[in-house]
Amino acid sequence: MEDQAETTERPRSALPEVSSTQQDRYHELFKHCAELEPVHAAVADPCDRASLEAAIRASETRLINPILVGPEKSIRSVAEAASLDLTACEIVDCPPGAAAAAAAVALAREGKAEVIIKGSLRANELLHEAVMAGTGLRTERRMSHAFVMDIPSYASPLIITDAGINIFPSLAEKRDICQNAIDLANVLRFDEPRLAILSAVEHVTKKIPSTVEAAALCKMADRGQISGALVDGPLAFDTAVSAEAAQQEHISSPVAGRANILLVPDIESGNMLVKQLMFMSGAVGAAIVLGARVPIVLTSSSDKLRTRLASATVALLLAHAKRRSMRVLPAAG
Repeated sequence: MEDQAETTERPRSALPEVSSTQQDRYHELFKHCAELEPVHAAVADPCDRASLEAAIRASETRLINPILVGPEKSIRSVAEAASLDLTACEIVDCPPGAAAAAAAVALAREGKAEVIIKGSLRANELLHEAVMAGTGLRTERRMSHAFVMDIPSYASPLIITDAGINIFPSLAEKRDICQNAIDLANVLRFDEPRLAILSAVEHVTKKIPSTVEAAALCKMADRGQISGALVDGPLAFDTAVSAEAAQQEHISSPVAGRANILLVPDIESGNMLVKQLMFMSGAVGAAIVLGARVPIVLTSSSDKLRTRLASATVALLLAHAKRRSMRVLPAAG
């Protein structure tokens, strides 16, 4: 990454639109990046103003060195219309959509990009290329989606998973989803990751399969198959996040009432939960795909600039954590 050395000398500017106490948590994440150099990020098909502006602003704040992957003519047209400066951006000219997704994935496989960011293409186009056998970004882990939620009424950041990729995950897949989220929580320096496995009720019953799987996941955590967090379940949403509700249900555990990671039963419940929090509780959520060779930022067309930069911040922290884990140890003898 030859040009990273030059960019690290520039001071990292502040996140935009930060004025309320809610946004202080994103500031905390951002402060963790103070000593980190930006990473090369392949931005797949940034052919709308929102995604292109976010990439450029993430460059200005020294989160990423953008590689814009898509039709150059369209990218330059959007930049000109929005008065955006592309000087700091590398452009890889290719067709839009699936072709841009494939090119971005190839850059990651070749080690030329440490992060992939979704532009104006559809999420399923990018994910299809990422999970392709042989040419994608699969690892031994199941890929999963996580929202890092900032909820005004909750005492801590909250990771909700999986509300974006796995539709009806199996027990083995839920194990990976749990571990991906726990690893993320530790990278984000949660004081004590506490994972609640959600269901409709707190007792185990064969009539609700998610309660049986929750019990199995807890035993897997006891046996070290899931590590790095306190794990409890099944818990209903209220007993997971409300100490008062947990007390009323006579549930005593270090997770109940104070969870900071929520594993949902399936994508339907997760998607509804996240959108309820966003549209009825004023929550915002940075979206990231975990378990791939590189972190993948999945933004929505409605995401504001602050949310997009928060997602890039999470990706930067994950990329540097991967760097640390891949450092070559001295040869024996």
